[in-house]
Amino acid sequence: MDVDMIFKIAAIGIIVAVLNQVLIRSGREEQAMMTTLSGLIVVLMMLIGEISNLFDTVKSVFGL
Repeated sequence: MDVDMIFKIAAIGIIVAVLNQVLIRSGREEQAMMTTLSGLIVVLMMLIGEISNLFDTVKSVFGL
């Protein structure tokens, strides 16, 4: 995983945390939860390719 990916994930985390707090303080708890869930899904989608590469590497190491 490159450093650029780490910075992107951190940026998404910061944005989601700020939006979450703004929404909670304005009485929109449901939207805050949806924002958090959306951020998690975005990060997981970004990591799917990396996880696939990891499995490919493991398979090649063990000759599977």
